[in-house]
Amino acid sequence: MYQLISEQSIYQYFGDDDPGMIREMIQIILDTNIKDLKALESFYTSGDFASIKKRCHKAKPSMSYIGAIKTRKTLEEIEANLESSAPLNESLQAQIKIIEAELTKFVSSIV
Repeated sequence: MYQLISEQSIYQYFGDDDPGMIREMIQIILDTNIKDLKALESFYTSGDFASIKKRCHKAKPSMSYIGAIKTRKTLEEIEANLESSAPLNESLQAQIKIIEAELTKFVSSIV
């Protein structure tokens, strides 16, 4: 049903007995991690690899919580090859757009 996220992972990490809490947790991920990752381009432009590493590292657990394992692996690759990771960031940005849409769809489907 989803390309990058996993409903099963979300329910595994957040439980399936409190839809309000799940919505809240997903909103936090969207407002923090996804927002931070969308802003990486400016750090590439300025050569601020420390901020890139920090944001990627911080987002990895959230990607596991939502089942976005491919994206977590992309974040790990960026961390491991910071100074040559600009092409990976392009892939990451494409994944982030998909994740954002999928999380929004998921949240609207839980009752």
